[in-house]
Amino acid sequence: MTDHAKPDQPLAPAMELATKGRKPFPHDSDDYHRARTALLAEEIELRRQIQRVAAQRRALPPGGEARDYRFLDEDGKEVGLNDMFGRHDTLFTYYWMYGPERERPCPMCTSFIGSLDIPARDIEQRIAMAIIGSSPVARQQAVALERGWRNLRFYQTIGDDFARDYGGIDASGDEGAIVTVWQRRGDKVNLFWAAEGGFDTADPGFDPHLAPDPTPLWTILDWTPGGRGTDWYPSLEYPAADSPGGAR
Repeated sequence: MTDHAKPDQPLAPAMELATKGRKPFPHDSDDYHRARTALLAEEIELRRQIQRVAAQRRALPPGGEARDYRFLDEDGKEVGLNDMFGRHDTLFTYYWMYGPERERPCPMCTSFIGSLDIPARDIEQRIAMAIIGSSPVARQQAVALERGWRNLRFYQTIGDDFARDYGGIDASGDEGAIVTVWQRRGDKVNLFWAAEGGFDTADPGFDPHLAPDPTPLWTILDWTPGGRGTDWYPSLEYPAADSPGGAR
């Protein structure tokens, strides 16, 4: 749903809303009902914190102006960031870990990109999206075909400047992923926001991740008794019996 609240509109206490809104399910115990109501109040507070952070993000001043980074599109045509915007003034880019030296792409990157494919047509009613890698576009599209993706646009970097400037390649040459949002003002492209904070900002026992987590995989698992677990990551392939749509 879209947001209609006024910034100065007073908010009812979270516990008040939770108490009013929490309707017991069949056979709830009193203990479960009390604990679930308290949790719902925390979830309401978390929702409000997410909304405050989103407002603070939207209020960021313009970031640095992008250099004239060059890329190749699916037709082999050389393009710049400006060309990726299409009719929009906002562009989301994801640089994934699938360099030419990799036999297979990063499973986590692949899982995240897969979560973007279906909603891409909805998202692109508001903003432009581009998936960027250092491998040739045809090689990236081969993975898209394998995974059943149909709605994403892929680009290959020309040189390493883009990846090095925004953390896709570190000082040791290791490859990482980049989440970036860009704004176009006339002929200029400025960074609006980029995901920041690696292991230096991670809490003990957790891999680095954003809040809210953009990957549905983790969001769904966070709702379950076992959570994310400590010894499992997504895979590029699963036995056919484990995949309703067949092996992937």
